[in-house]
Formats: sequence, structure tokens, C-alpha cells
Amino acid sequence: MLRLTTFVSAIALSTAAMASVAMAEDIKVGVSPGEHGEIMEKVAEVAEPLGLTIEVIEFSDYVVPNQALADGDLDANSFQHRPYLENQMKDRGFALVEVGTTITTPMGIYSDKVEDIADLPEGAQVAIPNDPTNGGRALLILQDLGLITLAEGTGLVPSPLDVSDNPKGLQFLELDAAQLPRALADADIAVINTNYALASGLSPREDAIAMEKADSPYVNILVVQQGREAEPWVKTLVEAYQSPEVKAFIDEKYDGAVITSW
Repeated sequence: MLRLTTFVSAIALSTAAMASVAMAEDIKVGVSPGEHGEIMEKVAEVAEPLGLTIEVIEFSDYVVPNQALADGDLDANSFQHRPYLENQMKDRGFALVEVGTTITTPMGIYSDKVEDIADLPEGAQVAIPNDPTNGGRALLILQDLGLITLAEGTGLVPSPLDVSDNPKGLQFLELDAAQLPRALADADIAVINTNYALASGLSPREDAIAMEKADSPYVNILVVQQGREAEPWVKTLVEAYQSPEVKAFIDEKYDGAVITSW
């Protein structure tokens, strides 16, 4: 009887080991520089014991990660907010889907020339991202600060052409988001995404002269190809990201500059 029990136990252990191996998965996740990449590296640590090995692949812009995901070169990406994904899917026909929320990174306004946004001079040059969603986001921040008024009905993707009132005669410089920190040498102010601010050595808490409101609709998300959202590794990826370990890492490392969504 003892031998039979031992034999059965051995089979159970062997089966469990085989199941564990079967559940093991290797995936590639695309990220942008700065906090998205740093956080995903921590997620990879948490996911490893769960049988999910994550290769983190960093991209220097906001366009390629969705194309790479749509082409099947990535299994998931983590770098964008909902309005950006929606605009990309509309414009480029990507069949992608959100599977979980991650963080919110409030945009900040930075300057090497003025210390208070109220001191922005007439005709100031304002550098903003040149993609529709982040450029629109920057304009909405400027409107919240009372610097401009946008035409009604422009939603979350206004452009400089939608500015209906511009009392200071601000001049808008539309640049690639990654280049905005460098624009501080020439522009009076630049509205910069947090990941690029951090990557360039700027501190949102210490260096920004104004910040986006905390109730922004621009929560960031994990994205996969449509049709893959029910695959087991997706659930593991989301659980690893939204874990207490990752939350503690974010809270300690970014000191409020990055806010968790869970």
C-alpha cells in the first residue's frame, strides 16, 4: 500500500512538473524608454516564477510598437494610453485590443527660460508632440491653464488649427515626442510626456512648472493582438503587472510622478 501511495504521489508530482513546463511561455513586450521599460523589467521579475519569461524590447518612438505588434513581431506592448491606441487603430487599421490598465503619467510643462507659467511672454514658442493624441493632450493642458481656448467639439485630439482664442499669440512647434526635451534650448516651454522627461534627466516633481491634472483620461494600457486576449499568458502578464510588488516598485522609484491604475 505504501509503495502504491508513493507511486501515485510520484505520478502526481511528475504530472504537475509537466503541466508547469507546458504552461511556461516566452513572450516579447514592446515598451518606450523611461518608466515603461523600467517597470516592465520589474514585471518580468514577478512573472518569471509564474512561468512567463518576458523579453523587454525598447522602441525610441510611439509609432513602431503598434506596427510591430500588428505584424506579430511582439506579443504585447506597454507604452500608450487609450486615446492613442484608438487613434492608431482608426488611422492604420490595426486589430489590437486592450487587456489591462497600467499607469498614468501626467504630462508636464518644462522650461529653461521661465520659472512660472504666468510669466510666459507674448509670442512665446511652445513645443508640443507632433502626434495627434499627445499633441491634443498638450493643447488641452494649455487650455486648462487658461493660456488658449479650443474650438468646441474637438474632443481629445485637437490640433493647433483648433485654437480659437490665443491671447498671448503663442507659436506652436510640433516635434517628435522624443525630441521635446532638446527643444528646451530654443522653445520658451515644452509640454513633455513623463517617460521622455525622465529619460532626459528631468524630474516632473522638481522641474515641471505645471502638470496635467490627476483626473486625466490618459491611463496607459497593456495591448495585444485581437484574438489573443484569451491566451493564458495574457492573464499572467496582467496579474504580474498589477501585483503588489510592481506597485511598491513604482511608488518608491517615481515618488508620485507615475501613478498606478490599480
